[in-house]
Amino acid sequence: MSFWRVLLAILFPPLSVIGKGCGSILIVLLLTLCGWVPGVIGALVILNNTN
Repeated sequence: MSFWRVLLAILFPPLSVIGKGCGSILIVLLLTLCGWVPGVIGALVILNNTN
């Protein structure tokens, strides 16, 4: 996980997971619409997943 991805996850979570697939983007977008903090947490979890 690079510094820039983490910074992007904090500023605009859906944009940070753009390379992880459409499903990840939609999940993080929905979480961000529910609140900024759930979106950031979701983006960081997806970015931290090494699978």
